[in-house]
Amino acid sequence: MKIYTRQGDSGETSLPSGRKVSKTSLIVEALGVLDECNAAIGVAISLIPKDAELSSYRQQLITIQRDLFEVGASLEITPYSTFNSAETIKLEDWIDKMEQKLPSLRGFILPGGHPASASLHLARSLCRRAERVAWSLTENKEALEKILPYLNRLSDYLFVASRTFNHFSKVEEIPWKS
Repeated sequence: MKIYTRQGDSGETSLPSGRKVSKTSLIVEALGVLDECNAAIGVAISLIPKDAELSSYRQQLITIQRDLFEVGASLEITPYSTFNSAETIKLEDWIDKMEQKLPSLRGFILPGGHPASASLHLARSLCRRAERVAWSLTENKEALEKILPYLNRLSDYLFVASRTFNHFSKVEEIPWKS
């Protein structure tokens, strides 16, 4: 099977449901930003030190990458998605466990530090954009009620995970100063 179909050359694309839409539609924008976020997480995974203590975080990020495909399927109103609000609760649990190991935050910090941390900050900002675009979609309110809290919590998770990798790598966070 060839990777290219030439069907998108006219400015339209087919969604997994088979529906054809303009490449400038909000659903395509949302799916694209989710893909960008997923790719940034993939970069972060590749940069995580091969340390046994960090392997559980690597597995969490891989789970999140899979979840993002489910989020996309839910946004697109397909019967393929099994995404539910339990995924948001799972993120909250992971956040709480990571925060127990971190020094308390006293203000804003600049994105960066360890390369894995910097990639997670990029993923966090892309996740925030995906959330903003998803808020603009009103076709599937039931799916959005599950997805929007997840995206909100995912950006929190990515922030705390970026701090976690800086902490484990002994990279100092740089506070923002006005």
